[in-house]
Amino acid sequence: MTRRTLAGLIAVALLFGLWLAALVLPLPYVTYSPGITVDVLAEDQGKEIIQVNGHKTYRDDGEIRMTTVYVTQREAHISLFEVMRAWMNDERAVVPFDSVYREGQTQDEDETESAVQMVSSQDAAIAAALRELKVKVTAVTEVLSVSSDMPADGKLKVRDQIVSVNGKAVDSPDDIIKAVEGTPAGKQVTFQVRRKDAVKKVAIKPEKTEDGPKVGIITGPGYDFPFDVSVDIPDSIGGPSAGLMFSLAIYDTLTPGSLTDGEIVAGTGTIDGEGKVGSIGGIQQKIVAARKSGARLFMVPPDNCDDAIGAQNGDMRLVKATTMHDALNAIKSWVKDHDAELPTCTTKG
Repeated sequence: MTRRTLAGLIAVALLFGLWLAALVLPLPYVTYSPGITVDVLAEDQGKEIIQVNGHKTYRDDGEIRMTTVYVTQREAHISLFEVMRAWMNDERAVVPFDSVYREGQTQDEDETESAVQMVSSQDAAIAAALRELKVKVTAVTEVLSVSSDMPADGKLKVRDQIVSVNGKAVDSPDDIIKAVEGTPAGKQVTFQVRRKDAVKKVAIKPEKTEDGPKVGIITGPGYDFPFDVSVDIPDSIGGPSAGLMFSLAIYDTLTPGSLTDGEIVAGTGTIDGEGKVGSIGGIQQKIVAARKSGARLFMVPPDNCDDAIGAQNGDMRLVKATTMHDALNAIKSWVKDHDAELPTCTTKG
């Protein structure tokens, strides 16, 4: 065998090895695929998704669908082959890993964060819907998550409103952090909480951790509502991106008639307590999912409009929803006339 032939064989072997490694080794990307859509006005296992206690409700045949996207998990290994396959599929997308997941977090921490965002999103959606109905709501600080096997487990609950800590009124989540971290070792923290219509005191002894004394709760902005409203979504769905659709479905449930006139309306977007709509991820995949569910109108956050252009929406109209109020007006106009002029995402911006 000549040197030239041997060198050629080695080069081929090396090239084959490089291609094999490229196909097998994980790359710093995640993929998006169209997920499920959920009619928030429907029932789940015989129970209404939107539960109301203390106010009259109006059920109808319309559909207001939240949309989701399947995202490869933090621990998944995405090879070059998988990246190329997703990239060549018009309904999927490839995005950098660090644009989706925070460096240094675990899968469990991702799930906790997602659950916290869902609780916060639901409460903001209720506040936005009630304010649209001119119902007064009061801002409070509430428990968004309770960690299992931590001191607060079994003593505090999600949506407990923190009135005071160690006798001092709470104005923000920072007040709670300072009170817990300032508690002498071995001493208890006394929380005064409002749970439903009852106010009670709860004493908890913080646990010493690498980050200082902790009781195992995450707190954030919440609201005191004049009657009970809840959104019962499966635990497998998390994040804040369904806020707008929650608010529209709650509004529809609390008002006579069908907001959508029996039609299917879908969409996405975060929401704050004042009704402002914020951006989300995977807009193109959510549009595909909504189209496949039979939706004829889709709500798009304004900051996602550019990415929504060119999505496979078929004849489903895309509406730019800057606020919940804007989304409501667009749906009402569309119900009266499906050809009505609506805020649109058909041009840049």
